[in-house]
Order: sequence, then structure tokens, then C-alpha cells
Amino acid sequence: MNKAKRLEILTRLRDDNPHPTTELNFNSPFELLIAVLLSAQATDVGVNKATGPLFAAANTPQAILDLGLDKLKDYIKTIGLFNTKAENTMKTCQMLVDLHGGEVPESREALEALPGVGRKTANVVLNTAFGWPTIAVDTHIDRVSNRTKFAMGKNVVEVEQKLLKVVPAEFKVDVHHWLILHGRYTCVARKPKCGACIIEDLCEFKDKTE
Repeated sequence: MNKAKRLEILTRLRDDNPHPTTELNFNSPFELLIAVLLSAQATDVGVNKATGPLFAAANTPQAILDLGLDKLKDYIKTIGLFNTKAENTMKTCQMLVDLHGGEVPESREALEALPGVGRKTANVVLNTAFGWPTIAVDTHIDRVSNRTKFAMGKNVVEVEQKLLKVVPAEFKVDVHHWLILHGRYTCVARKPKCGACIIEDLCEFKDKTE
């Protein structure tokens, strides 16, 4: 895909949604971190149902530590892999209290050192909480980037590096959200909704649907 096509795609996505953000509910960097940590192999809707009551009861690292592991599990038991996620959440909260004064660090290295936090989660927090021009590549972004031929790669790290290379600076902060929403609602996995797609004429996917 050439530079002009990419620019037009990004411009259309921006015009359609000038101020995109995550569909996870949060009111602080800490709430976002916990929501993203819980969202692996779970839907944002499912995570929001659990974190609403959880954050009403405890929305700081110390408050969650004070809840204790068993009560935390009660709040998040509707989310897949909740046992492991609860243990990682408690360990993360302890590290935030011990090492970072109860605050979420604005550092990739420090974030990735937290239990259950990988590169994608760190990218989401740095981008959405702190406004960094990072691009967190999940299954939706990987699919859209490869299917449209916007930024092709054999794995999520390759796709991330390609996106960072080809996306102009003015679009970098928001492109993660545009692509994830596009993949979630239009360029869906089984049968993309090409007929309803605002970038259909620019997309290089050969097997378009009606």
C-alpha cells in the first residue's frame, strides 16, 4: 500500500471519529491499568461489568490490597482466567505501593515489570492514560493491518513496528483506537462488512464482501 492511500485512510478514520478512546471504563491511570490487565481473552463489556462495582469499592492499589485476594476474586469472577488475573492484580498493586508510591509509572520498563503486564498492556496505558504515540497491536489491529495491507507483518510485534514506521506523527496517538474499533465493528474476523466500510475503496483486501 502506498503512502497516499494510507494518508487517506487515516484522514477518513479521523473525520469519522475525531476523538477516539478505549471502550474500557476508567477514571485514572490505575483503573485503566487494572481494566487492561483483566481484559486479556475477555470483552470490554464483560470487564466493565466487573470493574464498575470493583472500582466503586476500591480504586487504588492500597484499597485493592486491603480488599484481599478472595474479595477481589468475588468482584472479577465473571471474567475469564479470573484466578490468575486476581493474583497478578494483587502482586501488581503491591509493587505499585512498594516501588512507585501507589502511582502508575509513566515508563514502559516499569510497566512491563508488573505481573501480568506485557508489551500490549504497557502500550495501552502509555497511550491512553499518558498520551504517548504508542500503538498496542491486538488481534483486531493485526487483522485489519494485514487484511487491508496497511501494515503487514507475521506477528503483532512486526505489525507494531510497521505501523510506527508508516503512520505520520499527527495520527500516532489515535491510530490504535481507530484500528481496533474498525476491526471490532466493521472489519470483523469471519465476514468483514465491506459494503458498510468507509475505506472500502482504499483497502487492498481481494475477497471483499457486499
